[in-house]
Amino acid sequence: MQISKGLIVMLFVFTLWAPSLQAEEETPIGYWETTGDDGQTSTSIVQIFQDGESLSGKIIKITKKGIKPDALCVACSGELKDKPIVGLRILWDMKKTGDGWGSGFVLDPDSGKIYKCSISLEGTNLKVRGFLGISMFGRTQVWRRAKSS
Repeated sequence: MQISKGLIVMLFVFTLWAPSLQAEEETPIGYWETTGDDGQTSTSIVQIFQDGESLSGKIIKITKKGIKPDALCVACSGELKDKPIVGLRILWDMKKTGDGWGSGFVLDPDSGKIYKCSISLEGTNLKVRGFLGISMFGRTQVWRRAKSS
């Protein structure tokens, strides 16, 4: 059986090109609608972005009823005390770990508390787990992918 040179060249080119056909790895980079503890009430839109070797996130819009767009983080302490909530970095140092991202931190602007954090994608949802010490002692919020700011 004889194989033409053209077929060999096509197979070689396809072999080089085929890996680029694989779907890009899903990433949490983008816009997310956060919810209250009830999992239903929209509270804000967070933008997650690449920050050097890790991911960070900041609030770009407040959607929670009764909270003014110019609200300040009165519960925060230190340099974050009384900073505007819109523009506030609430997620930082998130590094890729297996199926998700971890070793980072999340700020709860309602309480002003900072927790260790891990995040993982599940379809169009982002599971955000904040905890003290070990992950078993924490809580998870589910954020939904938002179309844009």
